[in-house]
Amino acid sequence: MATVRKGHLLPAIPAKYQVALVVISAALVLSAAMGIRQTFGLFVGPFSYDRGIPVTQIALAIALHNLVWGFAQPFAGAAADRYGCARIVAFGAVVFAAGLTLAALVPSGAMLVVGIGLLVGIGISCTSFGIVLTAVGRAASAEKRSLAMGLASAGGSLGQVLMIPLAQNVRQSSGIAISLLVLALLMLAAAPLGIVLDRRSAADATRVEPPAAPLRQVLGQACRHRGFRLLTLGFFTCGFQLAFIATYLPGYLFLCHMPVGLGATALMLIGLFNMLGSWACGWLGGRFRQQYVLGWLYLIRGVTIGAFFLLPKTSLSVVIFAAVMGLTWLGTVPLTSGLVAKVFGTRHLGTLFGVCFLSHQVGSFLGAWSGGFVFDTTGSYSLVWGATALAGLFAALLHFPIDDTTAHAPRLPVTPARA
Repeated sequence: MATVRKGHLLPAIPAKYQVALVVISAALVLSAAMGIRQTFGLFVGPFSYDRGIPVTQIALAIALHNLVWGFAQPFAGAAADRYGCARIVAFGAVVFAAGLTLAALVPSGAMLVVGIGLLVGIGISCTSFGIVLTAVGRAASAEKRSLAMGLASAGGSLGQVLMIPLAQNVRQSSGIAISLLVLALLMLAAAPLGIVLDRRSAADATRVEPPAAPLRQVLGQACRHRGFRLLTLGFFTCGFQLAFIATYLPGYLFLCHMPVGLGATALMLIGLFNMLGSWACGWLGGRFRQQYVLGWLYLIRGVTIGAFFLLPKTSLSVVIFAAVMGLTWLGTVPLTSGLVAKVFGTRHLGTLFGVCFLSHQVGSFLGAWSGGFVFDTTGSYSLVWGATALAGLFAALLHFPIDDTTAHAPRLPVTPARA
């Protein structure tokens, strides 16, 4: 029997404004979650110098939250596919805030790993791309989906622009603990927005849809799809690059004897230019084949990282590097999720993107952890900078041959009719 999808009704709001409301709410949730996450690189030095925690253990905490995020994302996506975003976003915001509070109040390396590593990892899996962009993808039409996801990702970058100077200023004036507690309160403020992400227009809410194929069959089909495998493998590179740069760029610039505060400025510029880059990638993804846009994005990113590492460091070169990285920073997310939706549809988008995102977060774990390990071992980040640049070239080669032909839905099991 066909089922009717459930959802909150907003019959008084026209469909186009309904989509705009979902996009704005998604951007605000992303601003809180991703903006707070991007501040962690600012705390590496203070945790080490003020609290005496080894850099390797700090790196483990930051790396672990990426790994936990990755493994939790398919389950968070599946829960959102089944129960809606409201409960998942609220749960994630509370757990995220609890992790920040634990790291703020307990000056211990072990508790830092539990707070930033475990709790933040679980929390962000429920409040980031895999959940909110899935809601945007379902709200928007197929023709506008890539652009809508790009706009939500661009709006989410506002959090990085605002959170980094906020965290830096509060930390300098009031200390690590107060800074983390302020961030925890901001995360809690985003909890109610999940209700908006669940809302649909009256026409959409009453639309009758055919029954979905079992999730196990959908996952099996995706894993057998060559394009999905290439996309998932390439997404590993994105996580590796972004986690390493976001975590260690401030410390690397300090070692290069650059002006104090330039690292925070660079991260803020990355967030600022990411607003334009995410929108542009969403726009390009609606006009060109998304795998080609992804291939060129990874190629540009790899060349930029290699040039920045090899050329002399100046304030101007740092600004240019941050600007170009920002333009290519999170544009991969709407393109990747849009490509998954194009091939497999939106019914199980949260789950399938979560599986793909797991690879991204394994890369994030290795990017964040290897930076600290290599630095403690060699006293330099050079090996990881080189690997980060080469990874971009590798990812570009993976994306160009991806087949984006819509996959046929798995056949439903036939139930014998009763006599």
